[in-house]
Amino acid sequence: MQSQDVYFIDGVRTPFGKAGEKGVYWQTRADDLVVKTMIGLLERNPEVPKEAIDDVAIAAATQIGDQGMQIGRSASILAGLPNTVPGYSIDRWCAGAMTSVTTTGSAIGIGAYDIALAGGVEHMGHHPMGEGMDPNPRFLAEKLVDPSAMNMGNTAERLHDRFPHLTKERADAFAVSSQQKAAKAYESGKIQKDLIPVSAASAEGWKLVDRDELLRPESNMEGMQGLKTPFRPHGKVTAGNASPLTDGATMSLIAGEDAVKKYGLKPKMKMVSFAFAGVEPEVMGYGPVPATLKALEKANLKIDDIGLFEINEAFAVQVLSFLDYFNIADDDPRVNPWGGAIAMGHPLASSGVRLMNQLAGHFADHPEVRYGMTTMCIGLGMGGTVIWENSNYKGK
Repeated sequence: MQSQDVYFIDGVRTPFGKAGEKGVYWQTRADDLVVKTMIGLLERNPEVPKEAIDDVAIAAATQIGDQGMQIGRSASILAGLPNTVPGYSIDRWCAGAMTSVTTTGSAIGIGAYDIALAGGVEHMGHHPMGEGMDPNPRFLAEKLVDPSAMNMGNTAERLHDRFPHLTKERADAFAVSSQQKAAKAYESGKIQKDLIPVSAASAEGWKLVDRDELLRPESNMEGMQGLKTPFRPHGKVTAGNASPLTDGATMSLIAGEDAVKKYGLKPKMKMVSFAFAGVEPEVMGYGPVPATLKALEKANLKIDDIGLFEINEAFAVQVLSFLDYFNIADDDPRVNPWGGAIAMGHPLASSGVRLMNQLAGHFADHPEVRYGMTTMCIGLGMGGTVIWENSNYKGK
């Protein structure tokens, strides 16, 4: 085997729906959402023979029910891939799809694979966060983990506590901006090009879902002020400055330079480095900071070399803590130019590839930018970062 460069060829996702009985996907199975993305992605890339796919990695944070039965393999069969194509499942909570990409990308990088499908799914309506978990009593009895670490909203409140200058007003302003940027991106047709429409059953009949369900373009600072703080009395985290509970799936096509040449593929970006890092579980939202420092060091780059950022907006305060550390303004145009999870939703294990899809789109719009990154926080105190090089780069 010979080492080779690793490329993000293409990525797609379903529109994201509201979790719960009133959401568009309540009567749609999670594995069917994944299958839809796989079929759609391969239809967009007909030059890739199905039998040439070396592996399929699909992530889910709750791997039971319609997200169980080894979804990497079962969804591959349902999508019509040859039985010779293997598959497997991944769980790194919010960074599941990101880990699907870095894991298959690593196999491609050492020459074990040439082409892989990597993505994730989360049907938070069918599988609420924490369903089926049985935490070891030692976690709390031996004070290995602060009790607040078991609830993601509480960890966001703890970030506000640790960094009091990250005020609710700043979080609300960032959230309103995310909604406005997402609305503008939709108006410009930026988001739709990577969406795979889904036919979803409902009590009223079948419906074609071709747009994220939870967009709130009318959001404003005045409306944010009256929202409840569900995680503590007089807290700072609200439904307005946090990502909503969401259903959805994502999928990407990852390939090495040998496959790029063999099949005439057109990469959107090249993987430069990646890193995962741990922090105290009770401030899990701070995880992107050490993960990014690690990824930058491995790439021999500095934060100033990064021209575009896709940061998962699990909570506004989590993004602000990252920006503050690296001395980046809250409204820096390099950050989430099309909005993020506060507007579109965060179906846990699927979100990593949404970030990559959007970064690839920004790269196409900005050939003057060489490097970008996708980064996200992860439950139980972790962060993950992938640094990418723009395949459209036309700099010196």
